[in-house]
Amino acid sequence: MKRPINWKLAGPLVAAGVLVVGGGAWWLTHRGPAVNYVTAPVTRGDVTTTITASGTVNPVVTVQVGTYVSGTIISLTCDYNTRVHKGQLCAKIDPAPYQIIVDEDQAELVTARAQLVKDQANVVYTKLASGRAALLFKEDSGSRDVADAALDAYNQAVALASLDAAQVAQKAAVLKAAKINLNYTNIVSPVDGTVVTRDITAGQTVAASLQTPTLFLIATDLTKMQVDTSVSESDIAGAVEGAGASFTVDAFPSKNFQGSVVQVRQSPISVQNVITYDAVVAVSNPGLLLKPGMTATASIVKSQSRNVLRVPSQALRFTPAGAAKPVSGQRSVWTLRDGKLVQVQVTVGLDDQSFAEIKSGDLNLGDQVVTSEGAATKTDKSKAAATPSLHL
Repeated sequence: MKRPINWKLAGPLVAAGVLVVGGGAWWLTHRGPAVNYVTAPVTRGDVTTTITASGTVNPVVTVQVGTYVSGTIISLTCDYNTRVHKGQLCAKIDPAPYQIIVDEDQAELVTARAQLVKDQANVVYTKLASGRAALLFKEDSGSRDVADAALDAYNQAVALASLDAAQVAQKAAVLKAAKINLNYTNIVSPVDGTVVTRDITAGQTVAASLQTPTLFLIATDLTKMQVDTSVSESDIAGAVEGAGASFTVDAFPSKNFQGSVVQVRQSPISVQNVITYDAVVAVSNPGLLLKPGMTATASIVKSQSRNVLRVPSQALRFTPAGAAKPVSGQRSVWTLRDGKLVQVQVTVGLDDQSFAEIKSGDLNLGDQVVTSEGAATKTDKSKAAATPSLHL
């Protein structure tokens, strides 16, 4: 026989059940999202710290070709990108004014030489006359005054001949200078190389009275270039000769050109009270991709650790919610082991802001270190996995 339902007792039980079911439903719909950890593996590789500097691509050796004389350019045989050889004629200045000077000096030299021959003949005559006068004086057939006058005439003739010889040498030197100036009307290349700049045109008049004008700029070898980088005074201690370097240029943004530091110049460069130093990076340019004057962004190797255990630098900055911050001077990373977060104390070496060198610590190649955390995705929620507990 069925017992009658006691509605007085059933009412509270039903109410309690409704509260439990409602509370569970509310918790399921309003609970915070599960935590999703972003991890990265512990790898082995290089960690490199660098100095970033901007600079300009230049030929290793450039020669400015100017003119020593003034005049009108009557011909040009070299142009931009012309490959030239040492002694090759590149331009010619009108030689007519200088040829006239050469002719005049040549005539003056001939005159001086003729005068020398004339006076040398007079030396011979006065020598004979002086000898005869001296003989007559010795035999008491002539006076001493006549003998002395003849000797004086001989001595003056010898001195005049010496003066003529000096004038001949002077005229010869003047003629030589005039011929040199005439030869300077031929503008020739002093080196083997390539014409980078041409600053003159045919018919143009150049004046060399105050300063030597530059007519051509010749690069000796465009297959060997250098980047003159401006390194700030705060970073210059890390730029040393022999350090590796790489750089990019706007023309080839995806190509990394490799070079090395060959010189750190001591001369400071001051621009608006900002001090920089020139660190010269040498680079090969066999394909002639690099052009003089290109702007380069260079990275100079400051220090490097090769083939070391490393973790992403972000892993050293990660601390899970609710965990205590690491003590000052201590470094640690968090790893996922068996689905649980584990804190690992480490000793850090070089840090290039992308990777950090791990010198010691309970980490192995391939371990997953946590770099950040975020809300779980829909896929993560569907797995209904419990949130990993913290092992501190």
